[in-house]
Amino acid sequence: MTSGYTDYKRLKFDIPADRILRITMDAPGRLNAADAAMHDELGRIWKDVEADPDISVAILRGEGKAFSAGGDFEMIGEMIDNFETRARVWKEARDLVYNVINCSKPIVSAMHGPAVGAGLVAGLLADISIAAKDARIIDGHTRLGVAAGDHAAIVWPLLCGMAKAKYYLLLCEPISGEEAERIGLVSMCVDEGELEETAVKTAQKLARGAPSAIRFTKYAMNNWLRMMGPTFDTSLALEFLGFTGPEAKEGLASLREKRQAQFDPNSNL
Repeated sequence: MTSGYTDYKRLKFDIPADRILRITMDAPGRLNAADAAMHDELGRIWKDVEADPDISVAILRGEGKAFSAGGDFEMIGEMIDNFETRARVWKEARDLVYNVINCSKPIVSAMHGPAVGAGLVAGLLADISIAAKDARIIDGHTRLGVAAGDHAAIVWPLLCGMAKAKYYLLLCEPISGEEAERIGLVSMCVDEGELEETAVKTAQKLARGAPSAIRFTKYAMNNWLRMMGPTFDTSLALEFLGFTGPEAKEGLASLREKRQAQFDPNSNL
C-alpha cells in the first residue's frame, strides 16, 4: 500500500490479502454517518485506488455496528442554509458516483447493519455487493424531503426493475439484505458472521483473475450506467434544488426530533 492514503480522516485502510485494499468507513459514535470529511473522502478514494499500482481490488466496509447510517445532520443543515455548502456537496456526490463507475479496478462492498446515504451509494454501485442477511438498506431521500438523487436513478431500476425501485424509493421502505438479494439489488447475502470472510475471498478471486479481462469487462458493462448519466444528473440536480425548499427543512427537523414529518399536502409542484 502506497503512502497516498495518509491524509484520510474518516476512512481507514488495511491489506487483508495480497493486492487487496480494504477501506473501512469509521465515524465513532455516529454509526459511520457521512459528515463533511467522509463525504469528501468517499468521492475521491476511488481515484487513489485507480492510481495505486500495488492494488488490484478494493473492499468497502463499515466499522462497528453499521455500514453507514446516512448523512450527518449538521452537514445537511449547512446544505439547507448555505449555497456554497450545497455546491460543494453536489460536486462530491456527482464525483462519488462517477468515480466508482469509472474506477477500472473491481470494487466489493460488504454491507451490514444500517446501509444509508453516501456509503450506500458506493455499496450498491460496487461491482460485487455483498450484504448481511439482516442488513437494513434504506434510501431515505423522500423521508428527508428531497428527491432520490445520489445513485438511485442511475442504478436501482437496472438492478431490481422500475416497479420495485419506485416502491422503495418513493416510500423509503427498508430492505433487508435477504430481500435485497431476492429482488436483485445486491449480488449476494450471507450471515453477518460470514460477511467479512466472504468479501475477502471474493476479492481474492478477482485479484487472481486476468486483470485486463476483468477491467475491460467492468468498463463495458458500466456503459449501461454511463448511458443513464443524464438521468442521474437530473435526479441529483432536483435533489439539491429540494434542499432550498421547505420540505427539506421539515424533513430534517422531524428526523432530529424523532417524529413524523408534516409535509404540506397542498404543494402543487
